[in-house]
Amino acid sequence: MKVFVTRQIPDAGLDRIRTACDCDVWPEPLPPSRDQLLEKSAGCDGVLTLLSDRIDAEFFDRVGPQLKVVSNFAVGYNNIDVAEAARRGIAVGNTPGVLTDATADIAVGLLLAAARRMREGIDNVTNQQWKTWEPMGFIGQDLVGKTIGIVGMGRIGAAVARRLHFGWGMSVVYTSRSDKPELDSELNARRVAFSQLLSDSDFVSIHTDLNPATEKLFNDSAFAKMKPTSVLINTARGGIVDQDALHQALQSGTIFSAGLDVTEPEPLPVSSPLRSLGNCVILPHIGSGTVASRDAMATIAADNLLAGLAGKPLPHRVDPA
Repeated sequence: MKVFVTRQIPDAGLDRIRTACDCDVWPEPLPPSRDQLLEKSAGCDGVLTLLSDRIDAEFFDRVGPQLKVVSNFAVGYNNIDVAEAARRGIAVGNTPGVLTDATADIAVGLLLAAARRMREGIDNVTNQQWKTWEPMGFIGQDLVGKTIGIVGMGRIGAAVARRLHFGWGMSVVYTSRSDKPELDSELNARRVAFSQLLSDSDFVSIHTDLNPATEKLFNDSAFAKMKPTSVLINTARGGIVDQDALHQALQSGTIFSAGLDVTEPEPLPVSSPLRSLGNCVILPHIGSGTVASRDAMATIAADNLLAGLAGKPLPHRVDPA
């Protein structure tokens, strides 16, 4: 079986693929261009992809009818036209459940950094501006006893809520497609409407998926409902936030600060005004970046790929519905 792996992934998964398949791995640090992706994937029985790879009808046409499986090295799969894959009988897999704690930790880390103005403090030291202890310098927001609003109470959202509720005594409000009675009981949490979450929360952490209903969910109207002392955290998908509106909200003081592990696009263009704001902490999408999480993702991606090549059910198949 011939496969193309669109980026170097941990050996925990890659070694198994190389042993079982005629495997071509993209060697460059940057992802393949569209033309390179189509050229390298042509004639393959399976492809292991990343979020940067657009997998659509054109891709399927160019690769050929022998393609059996697309294994995405990510939990999300909005880069893949799953319905089109299903129509053609191509299995699609993802890597859920193994990056919950790593991503939750990054969300809390960003919250701390943005609330306590750490970027500005680090820049002050790095730029040799630190002269003395300043009684009025870098005053941030308190965490203890505040309210955290979780937008999308899935595994990662719940993990963030637990950390902040039990660690800092925060009250928890959330939005979700369904009630979460077990979390309501455990965390004394309340499911509320989105607009109420925005107005009630001192911190808002995004954990929903990107879909037509959530694209640019955080826009001028949303920011206007938030407290001027509030902090926005996004470790989900960059497209959920209207970045022009976020820049305006941060610059005008409509909200206090933001912490982003995801942007649209990635990387954020050098010309983006968000890069220059001291009250916006930006990370290069490292939410899953721990040894255990990335090894587990590689293993699951390999399991999905090899199962699909063998015509077996994928351990973690994306439901076309």
